[in-house]
Amino acid sequence: MNPTSKPSSSCPSTTTTEEQGGATTKFSLFHPDIIESHILTRLDGPSLAAASCSSATLHHLSSQEHLWSHICHSTWPSTTSPRVSRLISTFPNGGPRAFFVNSYPLPLPEPTSRDSRSSPPPELISAVDISYRNKLIFSKVEETETVTGWFRCSPFRIDLLEPKEVVPTPIKHTEGDDTCTSLIQDMTLSWILIDPIGRRAVSLSSHKPVSVQRHWLTGEVQVRFASILAADQKGATRGHVQCGIVVTCGKSEGGEMQVREVSMEMEDMDGMHLIGRDSLVVLHKALEGKRGKAINREDEGRRRYKEYVEMKRERKERKQRTEGALDVLCVAFGVSIFVAFWCFVWWRWL
Repeated sequence: MNPTSKPSSSCPSTTTTEEQGGATTKFSLFHPDIIESHILTRLDGPSLAAASCSSATLHHLSSQEHLWSHICHSTWPSTTSPRVSRLISTFPNGGPRAFFVNSYPLPLPEPTSRDSRSSPPPELISAVDISYRNKLIFSKVEETETVTGWFRCSPFRIDLLEPKEVVPTPIKHTEGDDTCTSLIQDMTLSWILIDPIGRRAVSLSSHKPVSVQRHWLTGEVQVRFASILAADQKGATRGHVQCGIVVTCGKSEGGEMQVREVSMEMEDMDGMHLIGRDSLVVLHKALEGKRGKAINREDEGRRRYKEYVEMKRERKERKQRTEGALDVLCVAFGVSIFVAFWCFVWWRWL
């Protein structure tokens, strides 16, 4: 059996048979320990979830907490930290399984008008993992308070590295476009945001980069990941906002790339950076909102980003047309006032 393949929904596991020399063997005759230890442990999260829907026996075996704990820790190495691991075990409706269901798919960027069921969290925990060609190069858990005036009134930004801190990587630095092409194809990033009070989590990364740019002067490469979230319809940040994650890489003395910055910011459709108070409202709704499908996360993330960029372009063009029309009206109004004034002066002179 391929460990990464999804079980076929058309073949119930309790009646599945295999023909070997005329002998028929029922899958249900396998000992549960064999199924759990030698089959289910080889599946990834989506495959294990699909297997649990095949039969009552597999549903029971696939609900074991240690299976989902292993999947969470192998998918996101940052979740092995003591605090995050304890939080995952206390998630309602399934512990690690509930955490995976919340954190694996992307949130749907659909605005909602319903009132929030809870207050915004006083603290946010970020579990971040960066890999290159399936090898982990960076992992960190960052805690961010959200109650002080500094957070609420300042532009929202989460930095994972200190100003002079760097992370070495095995990526070779080249002067051409080979590095950018390699990064956009082989680098992956996961940024899981966790509400430790409400026991909720959401993925804020497109998993694969949506763009890679090289700075013309410094030679640094900026790899951008993004998630498009719904904004508060009643607030100042209407429509959609971009939750942007930027990984800045530079050349080391040995010729390899090194990570120099990993940060998250949020901006609206006018390109304005959101302050902490408005960002917290958006993130709170994303934590409570619906999730998309677990398949094709990379394609879905890039598709949403392209649609967002197109909406920004159309919004900018509409704004420019509106401003242009207002400018014409203002000029016409000024000319009419000027002509009326001189007509009045000429009439009085006569």
